[in-house]
Amino acid sequence: MIICLEDLQQRVGVFKSFTGLEVKEFEELCLDLLPRYVQAQRQRLERPDRQRAVGGGRGLEMAPAEQFLLSVIWLRLYPSQEVLGYLFGISDTSVGRTVARILPLLEASGRDTMRMPDPGRKRRRSLAEVLAEVPELAVIIDSFEQRVQRPKADKTGKTDKTGKAKDPYYSGKKKQHTLKSQVATNRRDGTFVEVSHSVPGPTADLELLRQSGLLERMPESVWALGDLAYLGMDKERSQGCAATPRRKPRGQEPEPQDVAYNRAFARERVGVEHSIGRLRRYECLTAMDRHHRQGHVSRVVAVAGLVNRQIRHRLPCAA
Repeated sequence: MIICLEDLQQRVGVFKSFTGLEVKEFEELCLDLLPRYVQAQRQRLERPDRQRAVGGGRGLEMAPAEQFLLSVIWLRLYPSQEVLGYLFGISDTSVGRTVARILPLLEASGRDTMRMPDPGRKRRRSLAEVLAEVPELAVIIDSFEQRVQRPKADKTGKTDKTGKAKDPYYSGKKKQHTLKSQVATNRRDGTFVEVSHSVPGPTADLELLRQSGLLERMPESVWALGDLAYLGMDKERSQGCAATPRRKPRGQEPEPQDVAYNRAFARERVGVEHSIGRLRRYECLTAMDRHHRQGHVSRVVAVAGLVNRQIRHRLPCAA
């Protein structure tokens, strides 16, 4: 094979460019994925409707760690199957089968890295304290959009107010067809605690928040923080606290205390932007989606899990 795992691990800078992970982080990922891989293989080979006997059929001459490497490189660089097959010395169809088998394992591993802040460690704070210090026990909610292939013409006959055919994926904000994903990060360290399902880009952030049911699942003592797109979020939450920036009154100058509040709020909320930036360093979430909007949330969750590993591995307490 052109790409050899052992040789690549000796070139630390190249390895990180290919995967986004340090060598040690990838080794820890392999230790986590290997039991899942063995179990998935057993279920696949011993399924009742399998026509061949166990051991029959063409095997993939790649070790599990190399399959993990191929899948992570696919997420990071998002090359075509033909290019990735050439780099690993296998066919493009083998690349597709490998990614299809490993991606669910990465998604499950990614979900396992997502944990809500522990309500038992902090006391509940009042809204007045947000001005001086945003509660440490909080999650920050935001969304991002990814360009997708233009869907086929709408055959339902529905039109908008101007009489034009509706295009459910066309985002007026991005001026292109997009899918939107909602993410929530831990205010303390920026790790992802939840990823929502993917929806058409024009969906309002507050509507996506309602659909995801995140506020209902959050512990009462954990705050929810969002930008101006989430105004009214506090009314959506029957228990617990939620906070957003304060909007400037129409036709008036903002109050000095509101300016101070928004500046303090923005300093804390920027953490979710940094986390989304780490997420979108993986080309599978930055380049145009080539999969016709299928399996999008699986890729987001898989990458979020990889980012969580990066963040936790580099925290002082993890050293």
